Amino acid sequence: MSYKSIFLLIVGIITINFCYAQTDNKIEIDDNIQLVHLQDSIFLHITFDELENFGRFSSNGLVIIRNGHALLIDSPMDNEKTKKLTTYIQNSFSAQVEKLIACHFHNDCLGGITYLNSIGVESIANSMTISKCRELGIPEPSTAFTDSLIFDFYGASIECRYLGAGHSFDNITVWLPMEKILFGGCLIKSANSRNLGNLSDAVVNDWDTTVQQVKTKYPDAKIIIPGHGASGGSELLTHTINLVVKEKNK
Repeated sequence: MSYKSIFLLIVGIITINFCYAQTDNKIEIDDNIQLVHLQDSIFLHITFDELENFGRFSSNGLVIIRNGHALLIDSPMDNEKTKKLTTYIQNSFSAQVEKLIACHFHNDCLGGITYLNSIGVESIANSMTISKCRELGIPEPSTAFTDSLIFDFYGASIECRYLGAGHSFDNITVWLPMEKILFGGCLIKSANSRNLGNLSDAVVNDWDTTVQQVKTKYPDAKIIIPGHGASGGSELLTHTINLVVKEKNK
């Protein structure tokens, strides 16, 4: 092989590796479902939906994979996307989804619960979430907790906690202490949010106090994930509090 051929081969390998490095943290399952690798076997799942009066928007959740077992934090908004996501996890990571944690009663948390129930997935939620689902006549999670639930998922520590009302009366956070990842869900707003969004079930008077409780409880959180929009750090908590204060002062 000539020096020129060797040089071109090396350039080609470097180019391929560079391109892979730019994209290997994001997997596009289809136009409406993405996985973003955070660390180890933890992925952010991002799904896109469209509402007539709002347009196209994204919703966040997490996937935790351990030794052929998977846990979802919040499902996509409908059963079809949830089935595609769980099927992809099974086919691509050889992992069976076994548990769902639903962070409040809206469909951007448990819109896929009918499908998940049909395949035998255990669904975990605040007892207030389950009571609200029952009141609304919609499918309800199977396992309830009150203030907190801490459990081991095949070596991954999971901490679910209710710290107060905000986006909804029942919203919880999920903390991964080993990775220092906090899933704030819709209780927490992304940095580019200019308002609190949907207030139809919000408890605005309590919201800033609840987020302050989150700040106090998890001061060492490295990655904080809101229900919609880009992840960040502790600045998202401060930003959310400021938005609540702004809303209160209207």
